Amino acid sequence: MNNLRFGGSDVNQKLVLGHPSGLFILFFTEMWERFSYYGMRALFVLFLTSSLLDGGWGWPREHALALYGTYTSLVYLTPILGGFIADRFTGYKWAVIAGAIIMTAGHASMAIEIHPFFMYMGLFLLVAGNGFFKPNMTSIISEMYKDHEDKKDGAFTIYYMGVNAGAFLGIMLCGYIGEKVGWSWGFGLAGIFMFFGMLQFYLAQSIFGEIGNKPLKTKSSEVKVPEGDKLNPFTKLDLIFVAVCSLIGLVWIIDDPVSTISGFTIFNFEFAGYPGATVAIVLAVLLFFVLVVSRIIRYTPKVRDRMIAVAIFSFFTVFFWAAFEQAGGSMTIFARDYTNRLLTGNGAVIFDVFNTLLTVVPLGIITWVIAKLFQQTYGAYKGASAALATSFIIIWGIVIWMLVKELSNPETEVAASWFGILNSFFIISFAPLFSKIWESKYNPSASVKYALGLILLGIGFGALAFGASGIPTGAQTASVSMIWLILAYLFHTLGELCLSPVGLSYLSKLVPARMIGLMFGVYYLAIAIGNKVAGTMGSKIDALTEEYSLSFFFLIFLIVPAAGGVLMIILNPVMKKLMHGVR
Repeated sequence: MNNLRFGGSDVNQKLVLGHPSGLFILFFTEMWERFSYYGMRALFVLFLTSSLLDGGWGWPREHALALYGTYTSLVYLTPILGGFIADRFTGYKWAVIAGAIIMTAGHASMAIEIHPFFMYMGLFLLVAGNGFFKPNMTSIISEMYKDHEDKKDGAFTIYYMGVNAGAFLGIMLCGYIGEKVGWSWGFGLAGIFMFFGMLQFYLAQSIFGEIGNKPLKTKSSEVKVPEGDKLNPFTKLDLIFVAVCSLIGLVWIIDDPVSTISGFTIFNFEFAGYPGATVAIVLAVLLFFVLVVSRIIRYTPKVRDRMIAVAIFSFFTVFFWAAFEQAGGSMTIFARDYTNRLLTGNGAVIFDVFNTLLTVVPLGIITWVIAKLFQQTYGAYKGASAALATSFIIIWGIVIWMLVKELSNPETEVAASWFGILNSFFIISFAPLFSKIWESKYNPSASVKYALGLILLGIGFGALAFGASGIPTGAQTASVSMIWLILAYLFHTLGELCLSPVGLSYLSKLVPARMIGLMFGVYYLAIAIGNKVAGTMGSKIDALTEEYSLSFFFLIFLIVPAAGGVLMIILNPVMKKLMHGVR
């Protein structure tokens, strides 16, 4: 008997694994969205850079990675606007539905390869739809557990397992079908399951009751300010700075791939010998720095110190994601062009067994969760249940077809996109261990966690640098052992577990409650900048390989994060003082 009352309808009070049924509606909706996002991301650079004979577009790596960086950057910027629109106008539920429909259309457009227009239209729709979808799923969870904060951590743990399950399946299946069958089929598969995710959510949305409905227009209440704190409203000059920085930054993010691919640039000027694009982005960064400093010094000392700590964490977050997001760019190219992926004999048998278990066991567990959900919700939501069941019947069909096809071959060529699933696999494997450590007496400070994350990330690139050390300068192909990529993904994931989950957690503890929404936006801005830098740096792979070596290229991503990690360790005493007791 459930004595707890969660937000939402009466059906939502029926528990699955100790949590309200609605959490698992969100789990599977998010799983299919992540399936579509990571499935498309796994194929994007491979498709653009593959030769025309292989069905790709034969783009130079520099062009493909510049566009990749802009896309992944905008994916983290639009949720700031989408969250605002949902809060003020549409409500969370309709924002999620609209975002899912727009993304489904985006994937459909990506599947049409006959003209670049459809690709660019698809990217635009994916970015726009993500802005509505991404921030509002977690908002529904927060509202559902509003009166049970002690259960919220467990709820988000389950939710993020859905994120990783979707990423795992999306990379594996969209990647396999895209590389082995046809690019359009891979892009199209991503859209099919985005549609199923939308359909399931739409048909079951009433389970959330009043949560996420269109907000009522009420008179804004007075903001409560804790004793010793004070409000710091944006001045007209602040807003001008925000507008100028946003405009220049957005134009620069879009102009970068446009100028790289077409040669046309909006910043068609020079200043003191520097190109206009460089001048513009440096100006935007300087204005943003002035804005941040001018606002921080206006707070009371305690809030000011904590805001400085947030700014430092955000700064290092940029460097982490600039290196980590090589996974969808230069590391994917390394997997395709420089890694020996052909296995024969015992090697092929071992891989086939491992890959079969790696696929079937998680999918079996998720199917069991669906059965538990159906026990509670099937009678009330037959349409949503049918949509979810259909999607999993299709998934099992594709998985069985893939495994039979691979097991029947005497030799196995591992898909270049396959290595991307290792991140999700290692997260699922190691997340419980890290969670135990963070809850024990050995829980390190925030600065040490950031330092460990950056250093482990650097070690991963050290493995790639060592593995690539025998590749001649300027080589476009090679055949090194796949162990180096596996080690890289292992250390990158360990670094992610140290840094990524704790970032938003510490942010919510450090800033006043009235500013959490704004500062989440700032944190996502840092991730967006990191993603764009990742694309920009990754696009230099050919230039650096030709002038120095591929090993030198990866050494950059060893040195910069590792140096940042050492600096965070040095700053640890200072950061503790700035955080005023927050652990």
